[in-house]
Amino acid sequence: MVDVQARENKLKVTISMSFSLLLALVLTAPPDAPKGHLIAVGGGAESKAITKRTLELAGGPKARMLIMPQSSASQDSGQRSTDYWRKNGAENISVLSLDDKEQALKSIKEADLIWMPGGDQNRLMKAIAGTGIAEAIRERYRAGATVGGTSAGAAVISGVMLTGDADLEAIRQGNTTTSDGLDLWPGVIVDQHFVKRKRFNSLLSAVMDRPELVGIGIDESTAAVLTGNKFEVVGVGQVLVIDARQGKVSPPNAVRDVKMHVLTTGMTFDMTPAK
Repeated sequence: MVDVQARENKLKVTISMSFSLLLALVLTAPPDAPKGHLIAVGGGAESKAITKRTLELAGGPKARMLIMPQSSASQDSGQRSTDYWRKNGAENISVLSLDDKEQALKSIKEADLIWMPGGDQNRLMKAIAGTGIAEAIRERYRAGATVGGTSAGAAVISGVMLTGDADLEAIRQGNTTTSDGLDLWPGVIVDQHFVKRKRFNSLLSAVMDRPELVGIGIDESTAAVLTGNKFEVVGVGQVLVIDARQGKVSPPNAVRDVKMHVLTTGMTFDMTPAK
């Protein structure tokens, strides 16, 4: 009888501990993250290392690739991008046309890799406004597609998008103009050609306006490759991170306790705020 009672007590303790462990895991589980990957390239010369990584993440050479050339005013932008990717291993490439809205949405829903070449980020966002394409891209990314772009194609990845209008000679609040991007990477502001074109002042100014957002400055021939909540640097240049989430902005034009990181290829950064 004593042995039976002891076994029952032991079983109750085990069940209680198991429930407590399960509850702890549920409470500490990260929020549902997108299943896809983001590739934000700072522009400049193409990097074969970035191209290779992009195709690998999308599923390999046979991945269904969709090029969105709408940021460029050049009529042959889509063809030039197609030629480059085909030369570097992509076998299944199509170019997005906005002539038929339903077909455009269908192309996005079927794509494994959505790629946005350079140009003017404002032109791209204006071209797809009201079409449902931005929403379709976000859904496809959450479902597992790889989405990326270079230069303007990187700028549109964040929700708060830098338009390119800024005084590069000053650090001050209200110095930069922003608009709505695709909001694929929440919580950041992405800038490109960062070191080459000396855009530190403008990105820091933008972060001072919105300290809850992390500034991601990506240099040419360099990419931030985001999976989940962590990105890795790929390429020959640097990615600079400006993190004022635990800082204090003191208007006008002052900020304390800003964290900055200069990252090179192979280095990673976890976007989860430090506690």
